[in-house]
Amino acid sequence: MISLGCAKNLVDAEIMLGSVRARGMEITADADQADVLIVNTCAFIDSAKEESIDAILQAHQQRGLAKRIGQKLIVSGCMSQRFAGELQEQLPEVDAFIGLDQVRELGAIVERVLLNPAAANDAGSNFVTPRPTYIPDYDTPRFRLTPSHSAYVKIAEGCNHPCSFCVIPQMRGRHRSRRPESVLAEIRALVAEGVKEINLISQDTTYYGMDLWQEKAGPRQPVDSSRGVTLAALLRQIQEIEGEFWVRLLYTHPAHWSDELIATIAACDKVARYIDIPLQHIDATMLARMRRETSREHIEELIRRIRDGIPGVAIRTTFIVGFPGEAEAEFETLLDFIQRARFERLGVFKYSQEEGSRAAKLPGHVPAKVKNDRYRRAMTLQREIACEIAAERVGRELRMLVDQPLVARTEADAPDVDARVILPTAAPVGEFITRRIIGSRAYDLLAG
Repeated sequence: MISLGCAKNLVDAEIMLGSVRARGMEITADADQADVLIVNTCAFIDSAKEESIDAILQAHQQRGLAKRIGQKLIVSGCMSQRFAGELQEQLPEVDAFIGLDQVRELGAIVERVLLNPAAANDAGSNFVTPRPTYIPDYDTPRFRLTPSHSAYVKIAEGCNHPCSFCVIPQMRGRHRSRRPESVLAEIRALVAEGVKEINLISQDTTYYGMDLWQEKAGPRQPVDSSRGVTLAALLRQIQEIEGEFWVRLLYTHPAHWSDELIATIAACDKVARYIDIPLQHIDATMLARMRRETSREHIEELIRRIRDGIPGVAIRTTFIVGFPGEAEAEFETLLDFIQRARFERLGVFKYSQEEGSRAAKLPGHVPAKVKNDRYRRAMTLQREIACEIAAERVGRELRMLVDQPLVARTEADAPDVDARVILPTAAPVGEFITRRIIGSRAYDLLAG
């Protein structure tokens, strides 16, 4: 399997491989030895689509060189979910397309394609169903692709937000939360296996549980946090699970933060002092065009409340530059905000025009040259800020999780996307250690 895209897509890949193993099949990292090649695609932005198409074509070319006769190619993931009909015409070399509702059924689909290819062809080799509703449960078989000490736990699927630049709700459906008991059962099992880092993910983690309460109260009733179906309540229950681990919040939306959630994070020592909160912009006009359901005043006040309420917290965010209608003045407003807010971790995306999104039809699209220049300026500024923040940590004793014998991460660093701590001597992989920081190198820290 080749899995592309975000951590949410990675969990889907793990479930697909789990279903394959549950049917008695073996997984191999050697494509030449495989009866089936799977490309799990991403379709978030144009570059992701291009990467997915390239991976499909490379897989097809590789099986042409492979010694395995009759090797099959299956395409899954967001691009398959959204464009299976068109891709089926454009990529006849693909033996089957599956969508998000079929991830737990891959084993059965593989058998169908391998053992009865004519039947698969009769079905048009397109197993995708519209409007996906699937969400994993605690007992869903998974074959984890992450290191043994770190895991992603998907607590919800889908999204209800109307962001004009995004088509994820069209691909992944409406928001649907897992039951708290299902999430807790999965985390208990992972901790029992020795997992030391639990990364909670969904399209909007802070929306967790709102739909579950509305199921009981009715669609027009407000969410009542006292009912216990909230992210804050879930974190308090996770805190009670025995074992040494930390839990990390990824993909939170600024519109749904509460004082209760801030206080809960501050009170729970197993919750990493790390907040991933994509803001996308700060200029009021841009936020309105992006349909972000929040305001500059709300964002600035929220950042203040988070930092005041959670001492030592590291905030990661992302921004979009070159959105339709973004003038130089609006971009300068964003730069000024980045300078003042001094985010510990920050990424920048260049706006990508997505077919079917509201933003695609907006006037004032920004030339690629201007997008590239704004991206460079924003990241140059953030690099200066990040280096200063890293230098400020020199001399401190920090707890960290060892990823490789000479590489670790602190609470302020999520896997794959953030900085590292370089160790002077080998440490046990998958264990927590405490080391003094003696220096910094760009984004990374050096331990003594």
